[in-house]
Amino acid sequence: MESEVNGILVAAHELKAPLGLLRQLALSLDMVDERAERKKIQTQMVSISDKALKQVQDLTKIARLDDGLFEVEPVAIRAVCDEVTEELRYLFRFNHRNLEIDYRNRSRLVMANRELLKSVVYNFCLNAMHYSDEETRSELTLQDSGGKVRLLVRDFGPALPMDVWRSLKKGWVEKPTSIAMRPGSSGLGLYIASKFSQYMNANVGAVRHRDGTSFFVELPISKQVSLF
Repeated sequence: MESEVNGILVAAHELKAPLGLLRQLALSLDMVDERAERKKIQTQMVSISDKALKQVQDLTKIARLDDGLFEVEPVAIRAVCDEVTEELRYLFRFNHRNLEIDYRNRSRLVMANRELLKSVVYNFCLNAMHYSDEETRSELTLQDSGGKVRLLVRDFGPALPMDVWRSLKKGWVEKPTSIAMRPGSSGLGLYIASKFSQYMNANVGAVRHRDGTSFFVELPISKQVSLF
């Protein structure tokens, strides 16, 4: 019970933070006269609200995973990655970040739910954007790995704490967890990615680097032959 309550508190804290920031930005609009500066603030408000809405929607999906609404079927993983990176392209550029794409996988179809997989990729990429310095790059890579396709997102931020890395080494994160040195993002996003991956019979994990972290998910390859 205590563990469940702690997880709820972490989720509430992460969802509370963007609401507070939105309030500050809204109040600051009255003090800005320049059109360009107002446009910049409005763009920030839209991106913050979009992220918060997606997290709320994802938490709602987690509560409905047992209802059998999310069918696992062959999914073109490159198309999902293209869709996510296109959605985030402006946000990366606005924050002076660069996301490099490297598709090495020969297996184009994986067994997944497209909607849930898109949320996993989105959370990984957004996390990488937050924890890379300005003018630095993040990397999204697809590669074949032991009969599966590994989707890996590399950032160049603070090191991932050992306790979180050990949880991911098991293949999932059991509850939203606040992460030291990575405040306000990774905990809830990793929990969402973990729950969706577990539902799709995929594993999430992380590789700790001296200059950042790589988060990955490994998805079963579809035996269906692609026509493309």
